[in-house]
Amino acid sequence: MAYSLITVEEAKSPISEAFRTLRTNVQFTGVDSENRRIMITSAGPREGKSSTLANLAVSIAQTGKSVLVIDADLRNPTQHKLFRLDNREGLSIALVLDQDYRSFISETEVQGLQVLTGGPVPPNPAELVGSKRMKRLMEEAGKQFDIVLIDTPPVVAVTDAAILAQEVDGVILVLAAGEVNKEFAQRAKEQLDKVNAKILGAVLNKVEIKASDYQYYYYYHSSEDTKKKHKRQKAL
Repeated sequence: MAYSLITVEEAKSPISEAFRTLRTNVQFTGVDSENRRIMITSAGPREGKSSTLANLAVSIAQTGKSVLVIDADLRNPTQHKLFRLDNREGLSIALVLDQDYRSFISETEVQGLQVLTGGPVPPNPAELVGSKRMKRLMEEAGKQFDIVLIDTPPVVAVTDAAILAQEVDGVILVLAAGEVNKEFAQRAKEQLDKVNAKILGAVLNKVEIKASDYQYYYYYHSSEDTKKKHKRQKAL
């Protein structure tokens, strides 16, 4: 599987613009109460929650905020693949050894964006993410970064996401268009409601974009780039 960050590699694409819109919507949800720690999960597997989180993190960091990505999907850590980082150490090691999580943080190519990778897959992921050490880590990270984005396993499959949902300021649910059925999505919401999670909203992922939409977007930016080029030439 190829992993990529479209907000880095194709910053002017329609999909990157969609992530900027998501970023704006997330910011609006914090008007009345500050949402510093946001968990992103999905109803089931392969809905794109991890890539959604990573691209949202890039988009937020591009505004000048300090962002920490925590890969708390200790069953299937993915963030190190997206950001091309070493995963020999990470969250699981920090929790087991009860060490300062900042010692395990990795820098990325995006200024202001750091990642705490998942680390080696442990035999007891639910116990680790539900531990007092994890709670303390989340509290400290919320004070030290403008935004903390937490990647978790799918909410319906295992208990990890429901456990962590109680320690964050808000939850975003990622649903794959044409793949997840209505009953399964509803069950995911019910699981989060049971633990009184604050659901900020849902992201409909894997939506097919028509070729005409791409053409319009390309034409718009090409025209703007041409105008800028002419202005530069006139200035010379």
